[in-house]
Amino acid sequence: MLILAIESSCDETAAAVVKDGREVLSSVISSQVEEHKIYGGVVPEIAGRRHAENISKVVQSALQGAEISLDNIDAIAVTYAPGLIGALLVGVNFAKGLAFAANKPLIPVHHLRSHIAANYIAYPELKPPFLCLVASGGHSHIVECKDYTKFKVIGRTRDDAAGEAFDKAARTMGLPYPGGVHLDKLSQNGNDEAYTFPKVKIDGYDFSFSGLKTAVINLVHNAQQKGEEIYMPDLAASFQKAVVDFLTSRLMKAANDLKYDKIALAGGVAANSALRKSLKKLCSDNNYTFYMPPLNLCGDNAAMVGAQGYYEYLSGNLASLDLNATANMSIE
Repeated sequence: MLILAIESSCDETAAAVVKDGREVLSSVISSQVEEHKIYGGVVPEIAGRRHAENISKVVQSALQGAEISLDNIDAIAVTYAPGLIGALLVGVNFAKGLAFAANKPLIPVHHLRSHIAANYIAYPELKPPFLCLVASGGHSHIVECKDYTKFKVIGRTRDDAAGEAFDKAARTMGLPYPGGVHLDKLSQNGNDEAYTFPKVKIDGYDFSFSGLKTAVINLVHNAQQKGEEIYMPDLAASFQKAVVDFLTSRLMKAANDLKYDKIALAGGVAANSALRKSLKKLCSDNNYTFYMPPLNLCGDNAAMVGAQGYYEYLSGNLASLDLNATANMSIE
């Protein structure tokens, strides 16, 4: 089954052709990072306008890359929630028009579900059930993946997400947008035990990153007021370690308590080198099988939408032409 997938939830306009949920025939991404960099973050109005300008040619490029025409496509999948509402609407409306004109089924895909599905592309052998840490700029979840379309959130952030904490800490350190990537690079030359950050105490498997974010902001501001120098690689490495330790400790506790031996990682923060290294070691030490997407599938892309779209289609989850975009929606 060939699915044409469309993704426009934030600042990447993407399209892909995916076969049977596992094989990527083409994947095209038009990024807006350079344009938003001057503002220090994504400007929703600009993002929506660029999606409208780019989506047609991106979809055409994906079809050309797969060396097929729209006639060969069996269904069209599109991210419809969650995300920036103006950005989502561009993708949803384009997909609806295309589905109507070509008389193809329309598949609504949840953005976080598709991040998890990125692992299906990288690991053809991976099948539910498994436990997944989904970490991104807007979400930090521990999810029980009971089946391809059945999920249960057992842990979530109570305030800031891990990616948001990385980005805001990076901005405080004077690093350019996107902050999380630059903080990761800077930390490579730092001592991760140079600074101690407060331990967050929350019952269960939930997260909270606002305290860590505030701690690094206060540390930098206090040093500036006193005229003290901070070796930023040490601060970056220490802050990154605090975030990673919090994420991994909760995930490992959940895996142990719920008896999961298959662990997956997904979302934009899945590209963080310290998180990847830490989880790989922890899973090895505990005899868990660990899955993480390659770096090119960690960020927003349409290939993962096509992968999840395939399983949504098999479960009968199809949309009519009154499908609307939704800014917030549970993965469940």
